[in-house]
Amino acid sequence: MLALVGIVFSITFVMVQFSATAYSPRMVVMFTNQPSLAHTLGVFFATFVMALSALAWTDHDGSGTVPYVSQEIVLVLVIISLLFFARLIRSLADLQIQNVLASIGENGRAVIESMFTRLPAARAPADISGIAVPTGPVTQVLTYNGSPRAITRFVVPQLTELARTADAVIVADCAVGDTIVKDTVLLRVIGGRVLLPETALLRGVHLGTGRTFEQDPKYAVRLLVDTAIRALSPAVNDPTTAVQAIDQIEDLLHRLGHSHLDAGHCRDTQGTVRFIVPMPTWTDYLTLAFDEIRQYGMTSVQVLRRLRAALTALAASVGNETRREQVLSYLRRLDAGVGGRAFDAEDTANSMREDRQGLGLSRGQTPAPLSAAATGPAAN
Repeated sequence: MLALVGIVFSITFVMVQFSATAYSPRMVVMFTNQPSLAHTLGVFFATFVMALSALAWTDHDGSGTVPYVSQEIVLVLVIISLLFFARLIRSLADLQIQNVLASIGENGRAVIESMFTRLPAARAPADISGIAVPTGPVTQVLTYNGSPRAITRFVVPQLTELARTADAVIVADCAVGDTIVKDTVLLRVIGGRVLLPETALLRGVHLGTGRTFEQDPKYAVRLLVDTAIRALSPAVNDPTTAVQAIDQIEDLLHRLGHSHLDAGHCRDTQGTVRFIVPMPTWTDYLTLAFDEIRQYGMTSVQVLRRLRAALTALAASVGNETRREQVLSYLRRLDAGVGGRAFDAEDTANSMREDRQGLGLSRGQTPAPLSAAATGPAAN
């Protein structure tokens, strides 16, 4: 059992490390934190300990007997170990790129669903402006004094209740996902009848060594973009993986485009704003989702066609005029980038087509003219 544990888990972690770093180093945590790994390890160790204990009681004091119940327990544990082993091998299929991207997309969709409310069907004339930060006197400032950490989430009910009891407004200077260092201002308390205990304020801010999906819709997009630009690097040269990542990114942006993005203003039961935290705007999401892919994918006709299809569909989908104009502006930037590349006329025409498969089925554009070499009798 010990030899099996050593071999199986050594190979498993090597595969996880290799696969995760091939996509993005930040994905290692997604696999190593899976409960199935810990449960399988626990069952293997339990089988070993139980077998060792049964062996110690075999022919105990020269009795010439083997504990029957212990045998049956070990046999059951061995069968369970085999089942967990088969499940572990099966779970390694999750390391395939399409499964990895789908898992990230599911996490992103879950965060969007939990954090944002959907916009009404009627098209609004302008984007959501949110609520201005109060201009009253700052009565308290909470600063961080420790090693660098990332903000993983805010305990919104606790901070909102604290602000309500003091009749104040708590404003976060850092957003979820920010890395804070010594002397970074975490929270400011504006107004209030009494001073709030710093320990209670600190308990409202959860810190970790790295970002998590919780309360951070940007993180899913960040991982997808990391995978795409790594695939577009000259060392990998895999634009198809970038296209698959754009599939998930587009879906997340469609959901964000139909959502209120002012979720950073939290109210108490009386409807008074008590807690304010910075949240990304629609432009921030567009920049995060497309800027790096556009820059690194400018030499790939496949990626350019998929980006165009995503942006065109996004412009047609969002009901808010301001958001639509921002998408169209980004589409014009993509056109300008294509025009500045050293493509010939046919490559330029191909790059300006919409294609959800990258290179599969052109949409929305007339076919590019055939070159002079292909206009002879043999051309079909």
